[in-house]
Amino acid sequence: MIVVMLGMKVRAEKRKELSQTITSLIVSVRTEKGCRRCDFCQDIEDENRLCILEEWDTRENLNSHLNSERFRVLRGAMSLLQEPYEMMVYTVVHPAGMVGSILSSERS
Repeated sequence: MIVVMLGMKVRAEKRKELSQTITSLIVSVRTEKGCRRCDFCQDIEDENRLCILEEWDTRENLNSHLNSERFRVLRGAMSLLQEPYEMMVYTVVHPAGMVGSILSSERS
């Protein structure tokens, strides 16, 4: 399983616009092949800090998503951010016979 966390800080005056764009996109992202989860969150201490959390079954399906028109629209909306976004990608492995998971990560 691949977990992606996309963290961003939006300019206050653009928060509503970006939130509406993301909300409209995640509904269709959830229907993409291999998408197990796509959630949109707002920090409770700073309403201008937003996060998209995704889970994908394979790296190939994640790569298809990252090359999709939906992701291009999202990247275009990133012009509303106060600072560059941060994308972290985690690979979660469940070894046979072991309780728990092994996690490796990469940053983009």
